[in-house]
Amino acid sequence: MARRSKVVADFDAAVADIPDGATIAIGGFAQPGVPFNLVAALGRQGAKRLTCIANTTGGAHKPRMPDIGMLVENGQVAKVVCSFTAGTRASDVLPFTPYYERGEVDAEIVPQGTLAERLRAAGAGIPAFYTPTAVGTELAEGRETRVINGREYLLEYALPVDVALLRAHQADEAGNLRFRRSQRNFNPLMAMAAKLVLVEVEQPILPAGAIDPDDVHTPGILVHRLVQVPPPPDGIWPMKREAR
Repeated sequence: MARRSKVVADFDAAVADIPDGATIAIGGFAQPGVPFNLVAALGRQGAKRLTCIANTTGGAHKPRMPDIGMLVENGQVAKVVCSFTAGTRASDVLPFTPYYERGEVDAEIVPQGTLAERLRAAGAGIPAFYTPTAVGTELAEGRETRVINGREYLLEYALPVDVALLRAHQADEAGNLRFRRSQRNFNPLMAMAAKLVLVEVEQPILPAGAIDPDDVHTPGILVHRLVQVPPPPDGIWPMKREAR
């Protein structure tokens, strides 16, 4: 029996069935690995009361790229779970900030390493774990801690995801993914944690099996839908451009 391709026609088709109230993980570390096209499609699709998990809510740079801040502006987001809810400079005001300050959107701040481990734990079937990170800070107030071998640890729970929106450098039709450099920070972990994994792919999608198994960062069994990112205007893909 022939293997069915996981490639879908476009970004709107990929996100069409995301329901209201879903928990959405959005990959990326700064700009590398952010699924800008899938986020824009989710904005057009209009699902409401979303919980969005990401490293940050977006940037203050212009021109703006599609990010969680735009979904917040659309009235689609109830809560964000991320490591950064404010700009890295005092002069930067993120689009998300005024909505949070007015109480229109809730926020849960999670240290970067803890956020990554909560996602990994969800994918590995680990319900909770202890970490020394955030002990003695405001993030630990009112929460369970435990002393192990003379050191205090904070209890953290796994972070399961309904839908992960990711960006990969390469993929084959079976869904095997290869991430490039900083793309690997959160994308593979979010793929593990999610029930439904949607991926936009930078390079032309390859036939099944064309990626050396030793180069696969996320196996196709975890991936459900792939969408090809349109080629750049100059026709030169990023890796080739950098090699010039």
